[in-house]
Amino acid sequence: MELVIGNKNYSSWSLRPWLLLSYFNIPFEETRIPLAQARTHELLAEYSPSFKVPVLIDSDLIVWESMAICEYINETYLNGQAYPASIKDRALARAYCSEMHAGFSALRTELPMNIRAMRRVKISDKCEHDIHRIDGMWQDALNRHDGDFLFGNFSIVDCMFAPVATRFATYNIEVSDTSLAYMDALLSLPAMQAWSASAT
Repeated sequence: MELVIGNKNYSSWSLRPWLLLSYFNIPFEETRIPLAQARTHELLAEYSPSFKVPVLIDSDLIVWESMAICEYINETYLNGQAYPASIKDRALARAYCSEMHAGFSALRTELPMNIRAMRRVKISDKCEHDIHRIDGMWQDALNRHDGDFLFGNFSIVDCMFAPVATRFATYNIEVSDTSLAYMDALLSLPAMQAWSASAT
């Protein structure tokens, strides 16, 4: 199995399936393509029908888009354990993932993922709204479940929000104590530490 990713310092979408595979110790080969370079499009054409990362190649199957990759990994290699056990929690977990996947455009634009940096920036009201929404989502999930992660045990939801945790750390964003504790648990994971150490 091969996972094609972009630059670890910037590619938030690449982090998500990489973290899932790494956390659950699923063997895979990592292929890294530097983004925004002269040959990037040419290199991506060898792997990705969308010319974007990440891309998972498993035998004759090619899957692009981080959510689709995570769902495939969960069903094929994890027997569903990367989502909560209860039907209601799985529904909410998927809602969290979908909102993260499709939303928070102001946050994405104004607080790009940059693991090596530490800085403060002026943020818009729309970005502030995104931050408050995420902080509220995190608090709600964490207060409903035991454990360090959003739905108790580590799951795809945490993979989807991992890049947000790095952004909040990079830009020193103020969030609740509950969310700060969650960020600490997430960013302290050995897999996250390994990703950050090799972020270029």
